[in-house]
Amino acid sequence: MSRLEAKKPSLCKSEPLTSERVRTTLSVLKRIVTSCYGPSGRLKQLHNGFGGYVCTTSQSSALLSHLLVTHPILKILTTSVQNHVSSFSDCGLFTAILCCNLIENVQRLGLTPTTVIRLNKHLLSLCISYLKSETCGCRIPVDFSSTQILLCLVRSILTSKPACMLTRKETEHVSALILRAFLLTIPENAEGHIILGKSLIVPLKDQRVIDSTVLPGILIEMSEVQLMRLLPIKKSTALKVALFCTTLSGDISDTGEGTVVVSYGVSLENAVLDQLLNLGRQLVSDHVDLVLCQKVIHPSLKQFLNMHRVIAVDRIGVTLMEPLTKMTGTQPIGSLGSISPNSYGSVKDVCTAKFGSKHFFHLIPNEATICSLLLCNRNDTAWDELKLTCQTALHVLQLTLKEPWALLGGGCTETHLAAYIRHKTHNDPKSILKDDECTQTELQLIAEAFCSALESVVGSLEHDGGEILTDMKYGHLWSVQADSPCVANWPDLLSHCGCGLYNSQEELSWSFLRSTRHPFVPQTCLPLEAVGSASNLTLDCLTAKLSGLQVAVETANLILDLSYVIEDKN
Repeated sequence: MSRLEAKKPSLCKSEPLTSERVRTTLSVLKRIVTSCYGPSGRLKQLHNGFGGYVCTTSQSSALLSHLLVTHPILKILTTSVQNHVSSFSDCGLFTAILCCNLIENVQRLGLTPTTVIRLNKHLLSLCISYLKSETCGCRIPVDFSSTQILLCLVRSILTSKPACMLTRKETEHVSALILRAFLLTIPENAEGHIILGKSLIVPLKDQRVIDSTVLPGILIEMSEVQLMRLLPIKKSTALKVALFCTTLSGDISDTGEGTVVVSYGVSLENAVLDQLLNLGRQLVSDHVDLVLCQKVIHPSLKQFLNMHRVIAVDRIGVTLMEPLTKMTGTQPIGSLGSISPNSYGSVKDVCTAKFGSKHFFHLIPNEATICSLLLCNRNDTAWDELKLTCQTALHVLQLTLKEPWALLGGGCTETHLAAYIRHKTHNDPKSILKDDECTQTELQLIAEAFCSALESVVGSLEHDGGEILTDMKYGHLWSVQADSPCVANWPDLLSHCGCGLYNSQEELSWSFLRSTRHPFVPQTCLPLEAVGSASNLTLDCLTAKLSGLQVAVETANLILDLSYVIEDKN
C-alpha cells in the first residue's frame, strides 16, 4: 500500500497587490497585450515547448486562450477579458490594457480601496452616459441604407490584425465580401423581430486572397468522384429535402430515437436493412428529391434512392446541421420509423461548383439568409487569423444592427474621453460626487489616474518610437513619426487625426499626450457634414467598446478590493 501524505494547509496571502511577484506578473501580462495592440502591433508565437500546433497572432481571443496563467489575480483578469470577447468578439486588448493600467496607476496613489472603487464607479458611469448621449463628440450614427460607414467599420477591424497579412487591395476586397455576407443574412421581408441567418466560412488555403467570394446557400465539400455519382435534378419547382441527424448505416448500436423490433431467429442485420429500405420507400412515395444525413447512409439504401432519382448525401457533420435546418426549413429526423410530413423542407436548386482544387455540392436556398464565404489566404497561419478576424467583423456588424452607432477609432475616442473627464472633474466636481463622502482632492487624483490609463491605451498604438499628440479643440489623437524634427511646424508633419475625421490644416493647437496641460472643453457635438465627407474613417464598435470599458473598470475594482488570496496546494 502506498504511503499517504498528510494534507498541506492552505496558503493564505494578505494584500496580494503589495507582493513583488504579483506586480511583476501583472507587468509582464501588460507588456504582452500592449505590444499586440493596433495595426502595427507585434505578433506573438505561442506553442507548448514539446512541438505540435504553433499559434501566431495578435488577437486577444487567440492569445489569452493559449496563455497558461496560474496566479489567481491574473486568472481573474484574463477570464474577465475572455468572457467579454466571447460575448462581443472585439476590444479584448483594449479591455486588458485598460484594466492593467488602472490597477498600476491607482497603486501609486496610496488611497484606500473603498475610495478608489467608489470613484472609479462614478467615472465609469460618467463615461458611459456621455458615450451614449446625443452630445457625444465621438459617436456617429450608422445608416444601413449606405455602405460607407459599414465598410469603414469592417475595414478598421481587418487593418488592426497584421497577422492576416493583407495588402490594401485585399483588405478592400475582403471588407466588401464580409459586408455582403452579413447583408445576405438579413431577411428581405422581415417585420418586427428580425431573426438573422448565418454566414459560413469555408476554407480555401494556399489560394490568393483576391479569389475569395460569397455565395448564397451552403457548400458541402466532396471529392470529384462523389460529385460525378450524384444525379442531376431537373425540376421547375422547389426540391423537397429530408435531413437526418441519426445514422442510416444499419448500425444496430445506434438506432437514434427509434426502436427495432425483431422476431426470434431473424437476423438483426437483415431486419435493420429491411427497415432502412422501408424508410427509403416512404421517402420515394413522399416525393423527396434530396436526402441529407449527418452521419453515414447504408450503401444499399443509397443505391435504392439513386434508382428512384433521389440524391443522397451523407457524412455532412454536426457543424452544418443548424444552418441546413434554418435554410431548408426541415426538422432533423432522429429515428428510422415513419416520418411526419412536417419534417420535410425545401431548397430552390442544387448544383456543383469548383474553387481551386476543391469540389462542392451547392445548395441554393429559396430565401438567401444563409450564405457561404469562401475565404482564401496564402498559408495556414494567415488563414486562421483571417478567419478569426472575419468572424469578429460579422459579429460586430450584428451588434451594430442592434445598436446602430459607432465610435471614432484610432485612439481618438480615448483621448477625447480623457479630455472630457478632466474638464468635468475640474469644472463641475459636485455633479460627480453629489452626496458622496469623497473629497474633491481624491476625485482629482483618481480622475487623473483614470485619464492617464485611457491615454496609456492610446500610447500602446505606437510601437516604433514615434510621438503622440492631442489637439486642444477636439481632443483627438495625432501621430508623429520617430524621425521627425524636435521643433517643427506641426501642420507640416501631421496629416489626419487617428480616426481620419479631421486634417491638420484647420486652425488647431497641439500638445504631447502625456504633457501637463490645463483642462479644456473638447468640442462635443460632431458635425454631420464632416462625417458625411469622410470616406476612410477608422471606427470602433460602440457596443463592444462600452462593454470593454465596463469590464476593465469592474475587474480592476475587483482586483483592488482583494484582501486575501487563499490557495489550496494539495
